[in-house]
Amino acid sequence: MARKPEASANIDATATPTKFFVLDTNVLMHDPTSVYRFEEHDVFLPIMTLEELDNHKKGMSEIARNARQVTRTLDEIVSSVDDAIEQGIRLDGPSRKLASGRLFLQTEAIAGDLPAGLPTAKADNQILAVVIHLQRRHPERPVILVSKDINMRIKARALGLQAQDYFNDKVLEDTDLLYTGMRELTTDFWHHYGQDIESRKKDGRTLYRLKGPLCTELLVNQYLFQEGGSPLHAIVRAISGASAEIETLTDYTHPKNNVWGITARNREQNFALNLLMNPEIDFVTLLGQAGTGKTLLTLASGLTQVLESKSYSEIIMTRVTVPVGEDIGFLPGTEEEKMGPWMGALEDNLEVLNKSDEAAGDWGRAATRDLIRNRIRIKSLNFMRGRTFLNKFLIIDEAQNLTPKQMKTLITRAGPGTKVICLGNIAQIDTPYLTEGSSGLTYVVDRFKGWEHAGHITLQRGERSRLADHAAEVL
Repeated sequence: MARKPEASANIDATATPTKFFVLDTNVLMHDPTSVYRFEEHDVFLPIMTLEELDNHKKGMSEIARNARQVTRTLDEIVSSVDDAIEQGIRLDGPSRKLASGRLFLQTEAIAGDLPAGLPTAKADNQILAVVIHLQRRHPERPVILVSKDINMRIKARALGLQAQDYFNDKVLEDTDLLYTGMRELTTDFWHHYGQDIESRKKDGRTLYRLKGPLCTELLVNQYLFQEGGSPLHAIVRAISGASAEIETLTDYTHPKNNVWGITARNREQNFALNLLMNPEIDFVTLLGQAGTGKTLLTLASGLTQVLESKSYSEIIMTRVTVPVGEDIGFLPGTEEEKMGPWMGALEDNLEVLNKSDEAAGDWGRAATRDLIRNRIRIKSLNFMRGRTFLNKFLIIDEAQNLTPKQMKTLITRAGPGTKVICLGNIAQIDTPYLTEGSSGLTYVVDRFKGWEHAGHITLQRGERSRLADHAAEVL
């Protein structure tokens, strides 16, 4: 490779030097637009990063698609200049003002001084050598390695280099701050707001109009609760300036309000059923650990609205087949038969729901089971692109393993009259490169909060058995 001219030794030097970010391959494959995410700072791509992109571009996986997209993006950027790549390519034009820094490509052979124990032929070590080289050439500027690989970052820090994770894809740094869908009212709530509350009746429910500073902190379809002497369970229906309208709930803990024989066992389950049974709510997200009742409540409400009220034509259930992105074609049978091994949770919950009517007898339960089977369709994520679901009750199970892009692909499949429910536990992510902060489930919970046709609840308590509850605590 050609030797970089001496004139470029001080790359874009200013009185307040900007940072120099060296991108690892996994960052680009994780977010194809990552070169535009560093604002006024410069981005450097080692030649080994480009080589690894070339090695990963073949195939139909998400990683391969991202590698191809990155390659096309880089081609557009490089094609925008005639020469002088060594001086860096300004990103303000290609990024549409998102970034004002420059993109640098490695244009010379770099032989970095690595410890003797590190093999120089390994791609990661060659990238580390580039970081060391840049650090020595530009001592006036912070040179930072950006990588999604934890081991890569550890090696870099062991060599005295700065290294960071790629944070731009994360919705939240701390998942403890994730929207729960509910808010506990203070003990003095009635004392402060009770005098100015206006109430009215509508369809058997009570609506209250609140005024005060609390209203500015609330979100539409957020649940409010207060236990004790004056209990209150309500949902925020509308917000207007410093006032809010809240509505009391249907009590699904009472047997008379059972949903397909299922009643809510705790406060959060009651909130969830109010969302699931509300025809005005088009998008529901339920978070919670195993055993909190996410799938059971969703299936019970789906069967009630498909078979009894006929609000939807059928239930469609899908989930990520873990390992993620692997083809299910090696399994025999149709699409639904191929998905069968991944749908154990569906089978378990249908067994519970089918036993809810003890008076029906064996013949009645068998007829019900056949009826249920005819109204539930199991679909693979592999074949969702390009489809439109009309008047369906769409359940996306194990949604924590979806990327934001995959989640967008699925939710945009919803046609008129379709309700989408996302279930998952962000503490059980099996997908490489996904964390609690960057999961597609976390993404949609944060983006949809406050929309009048969406609702979210984080289920707190497990309802399986005392054995399962104890195991979750001690193991």
